[in-house]
Amino acid sequence: MKAMLLEKLSNLAGTDTPLEMVDYPKPIPGPKEILIRVNTCGVCHTELDEIEGRTPPRHLPVIPGHQVVGEVADLGSGASRFPVNARVGVGWIFSSCGTCRFCRNGRENLCRNFQATGRDVDGGYAQYMRVHEDFAFPIPGRFTDAQAAPLLCAGAIGYRSLRLAALNDGENLGLTGFGSSAHLVLMLAKHWFPHSPIFVFARSLRERQFAMELGAQWAGDTTDRAPTKLHSIIDTTPAWKPIRGSPCEP
Repeated sequence: MKAMLLEKLSNLAGTDTPLEMVDYPKPIPGPKEILIRVNTCGVCHTELDEIEGRTPPRHLPVIPGHQVVGEVADLGSGASRFPVNARVGVGWIFSSCGTCRFCRNGRENLCRNFQATGRDVDGGYAQYMRVHEDFAFPIPGRFTDAQAAPLLCAGAIGYRSLRLAALNDGENLGLTGFGSSAHLVLMLAKHWFPHSPIFVFARSLRERQFAMELGAQWAGDTTDRAPTKLHSIIDTTPAWKPIRGSPCEP
């Protein structure tokens, strides 16, 4: 199969070309795993963090990509959750132990044995990938492949964060960082909490303008103070300035 392979960490500000298209062995699904014929794989900022070493792969080479939409091409022994040709998606979590206290209460991302798709194991920048059937998700027909792919990472992060924010309709919500996750959060928040003003902190003027177009009440730089106190703030920046002691101060 064809795959985009990351063979070494690189500085993207330089002249390196970090990914190389290669012929790579087609994966074979193991017990309770499915083989996915990849139709679409979104590109996430996390891939840049992997390539430049901020969240380095456990081993190299590796095939990146964790916003995967495709069809089940084959079943490993004991796999029965999806039939062949079912349309499925795979996100950042490739696997976890399933038995620790984090796994038992829905926080698999904190599992000591957590593995990330496209970082710790081969991901979706390829024609095929394998994954345990428990970490694949059915994709509703209302979404195209391209629409569904970012929901498996940016959308899932925003959805989970908004739930954890415990916001009540009418309370003020802050969003710091305005990449793909935050702009999906904004649209979701407008739907869930139509009376809640949304205040966006972003570094670039283009991002701030985009936030206002999507219905933000206010948009300023990350170092600015909001014009009013905020009840909850969601920080979707991967690594930069934390919100503590910054936008939420009176």
